[in-house]
Amino acid sequence: MLRRPFRAVLTTALVTAVVASALTASAPTAEAAAPKVSVTKVAGNLAIPWDVTFIGGLMLFDQRAGGIWSKWPSSPPQRVAMALPKPFVNSESGMLGLVADPKAPTNKYFYTCMAVANSNGTRKDVEVWKWRLTTSTTAVKVKTLVTGIPLSSGRHSGCRLRFRSSSMLYIGTGDAAVGTIPQNLTSLGGKVLRIRSDGSIPTSNPFYSKGGYARYVWTYGHRNVQGLAFRSSDNLLYSAEHGPSRDDEVNRILTGRNYGWSPTGTYYNENRPMTDKTRFPKAYSAKWRSGSPTVATSGATFLSGSRWQSWNGKLLVAKLKGKGVMVFHVSASGKTTLSQTILTGYGRIRTVQQGPDGSLYFTTSNGTNDGIYKVTPR
Repeated sequence: MLRRPFRAVLTTALVTAVVASALTASAPTAEAAAPKVSVTKVAGNLAIPWDVTFIGGLMLFDQRAGGIWSKWPSSPPQRVAMALPKPFVNSESGMLGLVADPKAPTNKYFYTCMAVANSNGTRKDVEVWKWRLTTSTTAVKVKTLVTGIPLSSGRHSGCRLRFRSSSMLYIGTGDAAVGTIPQNLTSLGGKVLRIRSDGSIPTSNPFYSKGGYARYVWTYGHRNVQGLAFRSSDNLLYSAEHGPSRDDEVNRILTGRNYGWSPTGTYYNENRPMTDKTRFPKAYSAKWRSGSPTVATSGATFLSGSRWQSWNGKLLVAKLKGKGVMVFHVSASGKTTLSQTILTGYGRIRTVQQGPDGSLYFTTSNGTNDGIYKVTPR
């Protein structure tokens, strides 16, 4: 059973402990100095670890090609025995988002989002499942919560899972590179969805009265939501989103809003702007845009805790193509300002997530010899 105590000291080697070498700042603002940190590699020799979550002191992580692993701080990772479906692994699909229930230390529930294959290996859809950890290396399925999230070649599969309250689960999805999907409320793609942790659909969702898949929709008009982050101090929900060649975005997520992506035409028209104000004058504008070239925004998290000094309350957004992690100041009204870029020495970064110990964890996505790292203020 899950009785092993959480230990604050990790036994893996310290990779770097100096901000000047590990945290290369760019475009600093006139705010207080960033904290000095230590960066420790806690798991290595991985292949595209997609997401990280925690049940008490036990880390869970997945890898895109399939499978979930658990890790106590002072022990190597162990694969979790569980009845996962056959994943459809191609391009941006496979094992994707992973999140623990807010009450996981007692109820042991966690949730996965994955691209699922048919028995013959062809694509089926992207699905969200609920699990219960029975020991540190075994889990049983509780329920399938969502099916029918569109899946094509594997491109633009989403899929990030994050809780905003003890029971409300938000799901960021991709448009499957199909131009008509983002603006179509009868599709689950190109959306942020909201369900309860038991899979039921809140009647307060903005399009619930339309019935069908529209009942799940919280926001629409997205291209490929790769990050979701919630700041509990002021109830802000943010997303990070892959754009075409000119327009990665960081968005504030507000109920019922259209975020303006609609690459329709005779083909999947990626020359459209991410937030197309010409076609959708009421589309909600991004809080930050990359411009050209894009940086491939990925996972996101809000940091909290006084030991983070000037980073307390900041939004962190990982970059794949751009390599590193962007640090944003976000005001209570949602004004969003890029202050610096950190962790530039690790290649492509897929996920950033604050752990229950207050440390920041991030995963690399270089394809070979990837790792999971822990960042601790000194």
